[in-house]
Amino acid sequence: MTPDFAKSFPLRRARVHEVCGPSAASFAAVCAARSQSTVLWIREAWRAENLNPLGLTPFFDPVRLLVAQVKDQVEGLAVAEEALRDGSTPLVIQQISEPMDLIHGRRLQLSAKAGKSTGLCIIPDGMGSNAAESRWHCTPIFDPFSAPGDSTLQRWELIKNKSGTLGSWHVRWDAAARRLNLVSQTRE
Repeated sequence: MTPDFAKSFPLRRARVHEVCGPSAASFAAVCAARSQSTVLWIREAWRAENLNPLGLTPFFDPVRLLVAQVKDQVEGLAVAEEALRDGSTPLVIQQISEPMDLIHGRRLQLSAKAGKSTGLCIIPDGMGSNAAESRWHCTPIFDPFSAPGDSTLQRWELIKNKSGTLGSWHVRWDAAARRLNLVSQTRE
């Protein structure tokens, strides 16, 4: 039996979560849209792919986005830790490129708790910290019934959850209403 989606999403405040998979950035964008406030997105400057704030327009006003480009993951973790502890940015998103040890993961959790902020680490598949509150795996799904202009149907699977059970849901972002819709899996 899968748990009720509302018990798992939105992400629990004052904790750090992880997301992986091909739709991880979309998951992060939905989290940013739900935050209704300034979002700090931390990325390593050496990465080939860039973050285009205008590409996030279907989710939220890119004026709310602060992008921190750091030289490496260690610097990014330091920035994330300070931002989470400060609490003035309710959501801190960090792209992770290397395995994060338990000490760094725990430091992020303590910072999130102190600042009552939410952290989200975008991690490569198979990587993750034992300190994470939850871990999601997100993938796009081909939908032959999709109307023109619809966003991509996605499968969000909760693969780690320290405060509940696991589950999976099919979701679609409604750009006009700026909300997430659960989609029945019976159409498959």
